[in-house]
Amino acid sequence: MPQTTPYAGKFSPNPYTNTSTHYTPVETVYGGLCYHDNSLVSGSLEALIQHLVPTVDYFPDRSYIFTFLLSSRLFLHPYEVMSRVCYMCLEQHRTTDPQIDRRRIREIAPKIVQLLTEWTETFPYDFRDERMMRSIKDLTHRLALGDELSRRAMQRMTQRLLRKLTTLGQYEESLVTTSAPATEKLTAQKAKQQAARREDVLTVCSDPFILAQQLTHIEMERLSYIGPEEFVYAFALKGPKDNQKSYLNKRRASNLEAYIEWFNRLSYLVATEICTPVKKKQRARILEFFIDVARECFNIGNFNSLMAIITGMNMSPVSRLKKTWSKVNTAKFDILEHQMDPSSNFYNYRTALRGATQRCLSAQTSREKIVIPFFSLFIKDIYFLNEGCASRLPNGHINFEKFWELAKQVSEFLSWRLAACPFERDRKTLQYLFNTPVFSDDELQLASYESEGPENNMERDTRRSLRSSLYRA
Repeated sequence: MPQTTPYAGKFSPNPYTNTSTHYTPVETVYGGLCYHDNSLVSGSLEALIQHLVPTVDYFPDRSYIFTFLLSSRLFLHPYEVMSRVCYMCLEQHRTTDPQIDRRRIREIAPKIVQLLTEWTETFPYDFRDERMMRSIKDLTHRLALGDELSRRAMQRMTQRLLRKLTTLGQYEESLVTTSAPATEKLTAQKAKQQAARREDVLTVCSDPFILAQQLTHIEMERLSYIGPEEFVYAFALKGPKDNQKSYLNKRRASNLEAYIEWFNRLSYLVATEICTPVKKKQRARILEFFIDVARECFNIGNFNSLMAIITGMNMSPVSRLKKTWSKVNTAKFDILEHQMDPSSNFYNYRTALRGATQRCLSAQTSREKIVIPFFSLFIKDIYFLNEGCASRLPNGHINFEKFWELAKQVSEFLSWRLAACPFERDRKTLQYLFNTPVFSDDELQLASYESEGPENNMERDTRRSLRSSLYRA
């Protein structure tokens, strides 16, 4: 039987490339699966599920397990996949002889445990569904009839899974706790009254390298809790069944969305810090400080914080502060903007990201392993991959070639997510980043006008309107 692409830490749907002008691609169809040069490119949904199911003398390679479990949720609930896998493993070949059935279970049990271990380790959030946990419990009971060692392995696997889900629950609770103070409304009037005694970022942390390290702590922690399936749920607006829409909305991509919210918060925090000081000299100091922080983020490989800082400094309320910018040496900022220039599909950034990825692969220290992508662009790439290729072919087959590519991109993210942050935590700085209130768009605009007055009648009218609405609030 033709085999799928062997797993070697990366995904390659077409591993056998021949550039010879006389080469003729070989296509084969086997059991409802279509292969191109021994690489699986399409298949019916049932055949793909069957290909996932281990037998006494067959076990799917890890790349196939990951790719199928990642993409199948576009067509079926994970619970439905689990139900079919359980049926094919244990029920489909049941005989009337209990001894034969017990012997067969004993032979296949280690491979069932191995498959479920892959599933629970890579997609643990699927098992927040009570039906999935009931399936695990039922399988443990069934395997115990034929193999005590596999029963114990199932119990150990379940214990690891429960610990992961407990940790996830605690993390989600901490998100609520840390974001609550940040939602406090910092009105322009409050800022004006308290500007003289307000603690700014330089009071808390005056070393740009330390602040970049603390931003990296936040980024890496939040990345580590994003499940690979969230990239699929992010663009799966509805499923093949009417009742799937509510399921996807409920468990759509909460950790992914929380991470994007963090990017937005950081951008607004940077803009708030720059626009708040009354004195031009202090505004310039903070502006230069964040340029240095952004540069340190680039050196670390933290492209997401880098882009958030650049975004904050490019907001209209900040960019219009011409007198403040005139006091700043912008050469370093210009270099950073060039690195993150969106032209040619972010060519400069993608080149830098490839360099960071290569550094990660040959890393000698934990710091060299850090790769934190500009996350919004990463999501955009996955979105266009999904939109640009049909998930089903005209013959009704699943376009598995598309899902190899999706899995390749997501698996690269998973490899970045594994890195441990080597920097020491600074509790005071982290609390400030999480808890200090930030301006809204209108409050930023008004603070900017209060720092450097309007330049024309339209801006004067805008300031008057903002004062009227915000000071009254």
